[in-house]
Amino acid sequence: MMEDTTKSAEKKQASKDGLGGTIRVFAEALIIALIVRTFLFQPFEIPSGSLIPTLEIGDYLFVSKYSYGYSRYSFPFGMGPFEGRIWGSEPNQGDIVVFKGPKDNSTDFIKRVIGKPGDTVQMIDGRLYINDKMVERQQIEPYETKDFFGNTISAARYEETLPNGVKHQIIEIEGDRGSFDNTPKYEVPPGHLFMMGDNRDNSADSRDMQSMGYVPNENVEGKARWVFFSIDEGSRVWEFWKWPWSIRWNRLFTSIT
Repeated sequence: MMEDTTKSAEKKQASKDGLGGTIRVFAEALIIALIVRTFLFQPFEIPSGSLIPTLEIGDYLFVSKYSYGYSRYSFPFGMGPFEGRIWGSEPNQGDIVVFKGPKDNSTDFIKRVIGKPGDTVQMIDGRLYINDKMVERQQIEPYETKDFFGNTISAARYEETLPNGVKHQIIEIEGDRGSFDNTPKYEVPPGHLFMMGDNRDNSADSRDMQSMGYVPNENVEGKARWVFFSIDEGSRVWEFWKWPWSIRWNRLFTSIT
């Protein structure tokens, strides 16, 4: 009888140790994931087409959180215990960055840095001017995409060269006659950035002072680095049996420029 009682106690202790060990491993994994997400890399999904052709709807990418230092928005729910940035540096012109929208400081956006503090930015007849100089662009082959009504079209595509030499591609769905192809001259204030999408006629960005405007440097969360997964627009990630046809294999593990 004593032996049965001992065995029962041992089983209960083993069960407790097993449960406690599982909880401990889970907690440790959660802490490590939180540290990586906050200080190193965070995954993001592209939900809109504002950066076509550089980024497509359905792209999944890693953003490096350490590239520009840290602000309170580097932490989950913007709960960092300090103001401003620590170990901070400004993004370079042409960088693609993730940031909190300046109107609510909670919605994530991803755009390209076009203007830095002190720069002037203006669109005239579809051409970008930075500090009163027209930015060079060269027309290349059209890009197949969708218009505002979901119809497949061939949009005009250009390679644009920013003043610091960064080259990137843009598209013009409406040619040079879009809603924000003629704007006032913007002067970027200290501590702020001017953001634009590469899909120039379908991007809510700093050209629209009502919906976005200038972005405080503090709101920057990190730099877009790599596309690690990409799936056709309208496909569902969990439908893995469709992956051979829905995954954009040519976009996997590509760097973002």
